[in-house]
Parts: sequence; C-alpha cells; structure tokens
Amino acid sequence: MIIAIDGPAASGKSTAARSLASRLGLTFLDTGAMYRAVTLVILDRGISTSDEFACKTVASDVRLEFDGEGKILIGGMPGEPGIRGQEVNLHVSEVAAHSGVRRAMVRLQRRIADQSVEAGGGVVAEGRDTTSVVFPTADLKVFLIASPRVRAERRAKEEGRPELADEYEKDLKRRDDIDSSRADSPLTETDDAVRIDTDKLSPEEVLDAITDLARARR
Repeated sequence: MIIAIDGPAASGKSTAARSLASRLGLTFLDTGAMYRAVTLVILDRGISTSDEFACKTVASDVRLEFDGEGKILIGGMPGEPGIRGQEVNLHVSEVAAHSGVRRAMVRLQRRIADQSVEAGGGVVAEGRDTTSVVFPTADLKVFLIASPRVRAERRAKEEGRPELADEYEKDLKRRDDIDSSRADSPLTETDDAVRIDTDKLSPEEVLDAITDLARARR
C-alpha cells in the first residue's frame, strides 16, 4: 500500500506520516528530508545553490538511506539535526526547484517504495509533490493545509524559539511562493486527494482522521 501525504511546508506532514507509518506497520518515507539532505551536502561543499548542474550532480551521487526509525542517513551518517538547520531552511526550496535534483530524488523515492511493496508492506510518503508527481496512483492521497501563521508558530515551538514566529512566517510564505510557482513539479492539490485543514486539529486528531481513511482503502 502506498499512502501519499502532501501539503505546504510545516503543515504537519512529517508528524502525521511518521505516526501513521508506525501505526499501520508501513515504511515512513520522508521525501522532504531527502531534499534537505542534498541541500546540506551542497552547503557543506560550498556549492552555489543556484548552480543547477552542480546541485544535480550532488543529488545523483549522494547516498541516501533511512534508518529503522525513518530518519535519513547521508553516506551512512545521521542527517539529523543538520538537515533541520536554518541555513538549510533558507536554501532547500531553491535546491528542490532544480529539475535535475527532483528527477534524481523521484527515482530514489520510487525505488524505496517499490522495495517496500515487494517485501509485502508499503510506504507512507510525505512531501510537496508526492500526490501529484512521485506517486500519482497512490492508494490514498491526503493534502494537509494550515495557515502560514499557525505553521510558523508550530515550527517556532518545535525548535524552542517562539520569539521567531514572525520570522518563520515570512520564510514559510516565501517558500510557499517558490514551491507553488516552480516550473518542475510545483506544489499542487490533486482532485483525488482528501484535504484536511489542520489549523484547529491536534496531531492526534490528524492522525486519527488519516488512519480512518487508510483503513477504509485497505
């Protein structure tokens, strides 16, 4: 079974997908972490994030895997917490907008999903094009939404920096614009996705809603 959870940055995709995968016994596929990992490697190597060829080369060559908890490994080493840093936050949308980078990541994401399904399981994939591009025939598609302000406050709370909510809100709006307007695989809500507005829902309520949908599709 393939479940794809889509939506804008900080809408709760990762939290919902990770918990859902655990509840249903499926593999958690954090596609956003993959783009973050590529961005981190690019920054560490001093490569310009606007250099599409260089970014594509990194994306094609870097070895990305996930550990038993669904956390990304870069060349066998933990990607957390580095991939969640502010510098990565500022550049990940630009890196992810490069067509070559996206093609490399989509190939890897589909390979991971195919291996999981062949093993008798499946994946819960989250990202910003999982329902429209990566897994267009997913068994269940969910599109999570939340206002920029609520998303910013959640992100600031997660990082223990509530005083930065205003700054995070500006950054999220900027990333929304980039993700929605990029030429390759823009953020899109597909007609067959179930929309869930998470503004007034707790993570547990979001999880329960998606779980009910998933069990109905199984």
